[in-house]
Amino acid sequence: MSDNQQPREYDVVLGGQSQSLEGAAVLGGIEGVKFRLSNPDSKVRVAALYQALNYGEQGLDLVIHSLQHESPQVQIQAYSLLTSRTELKVKQALLKFNPKILKLEPIEVVTVNSYGDIIQRQQHLAKYFIEDLGNGVTLEMAAIPGGNFMMGSPENEKSRCDNESPQHKVTVPSFFMGKYPVTQEQYQVIMGNNPSSRRFSNNLPVECVSWDDAVEFCQKLSQKTGKNYRLPHEAEWEYACRSGTTTPFYFGETITPELANYTLSFLTYADEPIVKQEKSQSIEEVGTFPPNAFGLYDMHGNVWEWCQDDCNGNYNYINAPIDGSGWIGQSIDKRLRGGSYNIYPSHCRSAFRALHRHNVRYPVLGFRIVADSFSF
Repeated sequence: MSDNQQPREYDVVLGGQSQSLEGAAVLGGIEGVKFRLSNPDSKVRVAALYQALNYGEQGLDLVIHSLQHESPQVQIQAYSLLTSRTELKVKQALLKFNPKILKLEPIEVVTVNSYGDIIQRQQHLAKYFIEDLGNGVTLEMAAIPGGNFMMGSPENEKSRCDNESPQHKVTVPSFFMGKYPVTQEQYQVIMGNNPSSRRFSNNLPVECVSWDDAVEFCQKLSQKTGKNYRLPHEAEWEYACRSGTTTPFYFGETITPELANYTLSFLTYADEPIVKQEKSQSIEEVGTFPPNAFGLYDMHGNVWEWCQDDCNGNYNYINAPIDGSGWIGQSIDKRLRGGSYNIYPSHCRSAFRALHRHNVRYPVLGFRIVADSFSF
């Protein structure tokens, strides 16, 4: 029997109904993985894909083949597992991958230097799941591939805060994240009301939303769709915002009015020119500014975004999670990320961490939602 057919510790046991293994047969190797891929439980199918990669080339071929699996969950998880691979056959398979469940959208990602000049334009292909909320309203969720990143800011980053220390490596599983912050129209459909202070467009992000309100929205959306929607963990938010970058902002070394909505007030972050603020700053429609490499918009500025996490100190406090999970407890203070239209440019950095009481509602407080890959 070849090594790829030898049973492993996670292989399936077949035959026999008793708790003892007498008379049972072990279905191991690639055949065991294939068996689990036919299981009706989506979590079992997804776990089988991870196990397949333990079986060398045969396992890799099975994951590639799973891009065409009848289950959308299996397709998406296979895609997530393959995005970090460098083999030619993997890259060729991913180029051909066009699942019906996902909308493919070409996007342009810009990078600026410390003067705010665009020094690079790159073409990317973002992938979105579209959730129908009813009444002609939809919600787009971007597919975020799993990976590793350094969470927090380096010691030489301008305007960094102590609670962004120390930088530490975090592994984040794949997930889905809202293409935009939740809009007023989307909130209205799910919650039956619009608490926002500015209502001149349905495509404005909802604001005046407390952490409690955002959690309730996720619960009602989950009940409506049968999927597990929730607020992002801090690690997920920063990983998704950075989208592979290590600069203060996902678009580079600094921030400009062409890239995000924040207060000008004669303030700059790096070496960019001072811009005179000729009118009072206000909220902008979602999608007004360029996206990052994952196809996410408005991660810097416009409205603050609630995260699930409690407010803890720096990343040495009770050992920050390194698996993409959150610091979840009973604290009345919750984390916010991303900055807002009336905040300084330094507060819009990828690593910046703010906080507020869970029950406060201000015109700058909004949120963005996530869902685990297998919930789709």
